[in-house]
Amino acid sequence: MQLRDIKKVAVTLTAIVSMGSCKKFLDINKDPDRILSTNPPMAQLLTSAQMNLSFEGGSDLFRYSALIAQQMSGQASQPNQTYEYDRYNITGSDENNVWNSIFATTLSDIELIIKQAEATGSPYYGGVAKILKAYEYSLVVDTWGDVPYSEAQQLVENTAPNYEDDAAIYPKLIQLLTSAVADLNQATSNFSPGTNSLIYSNSNFASAKPLWIKLANTLKLRLYLHYSKKDPAFTVAQITALVNTAGIKFFESNTDNFQMVFNNAANQRNPISQFEVSRPNYLFANATMVNLMNAKSDPRRATYFTPFPWASSPATYKGVTPGDPATVNYSRIYTFLRGTATGTPTPNSSGGITASSLTFSGTAPQRMVTFAEYNFIRAEAALMGVPGDPQAFFTAGITASMKEAGVSDANIATYLAANGTLTGTNAQKLQQIIEEKYVALFGVSVEPWTDWRRTGFPALTPPSNHISQVTSVPRSLFYPQSEIDLNPNAPDQKPADLQTKVFWDN
Repeated sequence: MQLRDIKKVAVTLTAIVSMGSCKKFLDINKDPDRILSTNPPMAQLLTSAQMNLSFEGGSDLFRYSALIAQQMSGQASQPNQTYEYDRYNITGSDENNVWNSIFATTLSDIELIIKQAEATGSPYYGGVAKILKAYEYSLVVDTWGDVPYSEAQQLVENTAPNYEDDAAIYPKLIQLLTSAVADLNQATSNFSPGTNSLIYSNSNFASAKPLWIKLANTLKLRLYLHYSKKDPAFTVAQITALVNTAGIKFFESNTDNFQMVFNNAANQRNPISQFEVSRPNYLFANATMVNLMNAKSDPRRATYFTPFPWASSPATYKGVTPGDPATVNYSRIYTFLRGTATGTPTPNSSGGITASSLTFSGTAPQRMVTFAEYNFIRAEAALMGVPGDPQAFFTAGITASMKEAGVSDANIATYLAANGTLTGTNAQKLQQIIEEKYVALFGVSVEPWTDWRRTGFPALTPPSNHISQVTSVPRSLFYPQSEIDLNPNAPDQKPADLQTKVFWDN
């Protein structure tokens, strides 16, 4: 089967599943046609799980975190949804759908794969599914803190799972990744993923296997780094042990990126681009990110954002600041997150362009873990005392990001000459690393917000029009209202100020 055909199947599955997304995930788990089938095919489940995971990567959690981290802005969209999110008016009811998608669809499919893999003697399927589960759960914990884990995905055996301490879940995710690598290193597997795997797709799993192992190891680095604020000695010890492990492999180039590639076809385009089409003028560039890039004449702006004014020469870029008027006179999301652009815009008298001025292919990948991120993790870890040269990893991280954004070698060299040398105290060097990582991870869900919570970089100032209950940048999100209403074992709703911290943020 052609990859594009498999994607069509996955999109159809996603559409079917999303029809029930307004229901509580515990009720959806009782669906006899999809979940309780006595022999759901692993191949189909893997396709569905990966597609859903990738669509989630560019949907609600991405928008919440990108707005909170001030990479994007909804301020110019008032009185629309993203305007409210941008001023921290994110309610539990807003989060019902994304929670349902995560638990009722993605994690349920993944759990079924893990169980079927064990039952059929197929450790390669099990290994891939465990990595996907660890990745998905890491985002869930980083967003909400305490969540159902050990009692989740038990179908009718437990329809009201208890919530587990987030600090207790993280070690289980790390162990899950260890187990995944062990599965993938088994000599044989009765069934193996092929082109039905939309990520690292290959008809010969022997070629895809090393990429999944690299991802598991790189994801471990990410999780260990998250402890850096709470327990820096633990971070140093664990990452040191990991990087010193004989034969260990991490991401080695942009071709190793954990990402989904999309098609230029209806319902098969990148979810960020689809949102831009279905909700025109809901998102613009945020002045916090644009100003950071403007100060360095960052060449990535040419693919990250549209120029404003459109015809400016040399190109200039403008982000939205809270209180700015609701117009189209700002830079928009461009090809890096949306794919190839076509069309000849006619700007208004101020140089702004409308959402329909350009048509995008929607083929930009949905990035989840990248080689650039790996290098910035290693740079920060080395700064803390882990083996390695912080400067070398810092340079490699910037270079990898620039390459992803299509920047020429000459422009990369110019940028590195001006901005690529770590200087000052360790705190100042950390700021340089995190601010570059912040730019490099544009389009990656949750992680830039996580980095800010860990380090305080880049400096974020709450919008002047924030709602009265939330006066500081949020540290986590409310629990979905569906959980509060329907799960008797759910905790009380979080305080209205959204300052409840995830365990590693304390």
